[in-house]
Amino acid sequence: MPRLITGPSRVEAAGTRPKLIDEYIGRVNSGTGAVSIAHMRSPGGWEEPGQTPEFDEYTVVLRGMLRVTTAAEALDVNAGQAVIVSAGERVEYSTPLEDGAEYIAVCLPAFAMETVHRDNG
Repeated sequence: MPRLITGPSRVEAAGTRPKLIDEYIGRVNSGTGAVSIAHMRSPGGWEEPGQTPEFDEYTVVLRGMLRVTTAAEALDVNAGQAVIVSAGERVEYSTPLEDGAEYIAVCLPAFAMETVHRDNG
């Protein structure tokens, strides 16, 4: 049976500046552990602590540019592009340009504070 999600839940974000996270599907809004889908809006100059999550993360950039930095490389993911970061890979996300970025993040399994493994500090 279909289940209508009437709106998202605003969840707390990590990082250096306020970032808006609206979770539509996931542990907080729908009680779903298999996958999470969230709409992110990050201001220019935002940086998130490094993390080594236990989930795959699929990101589609809708507006602006999201920088994705791993041990191997830094990728600038622009509007209309997507990136996949595999579970177990250390990654840092940021929006260094003045206009920030808007994007959709899908985590499989769903995002959880217990499985994101952010760097200390």
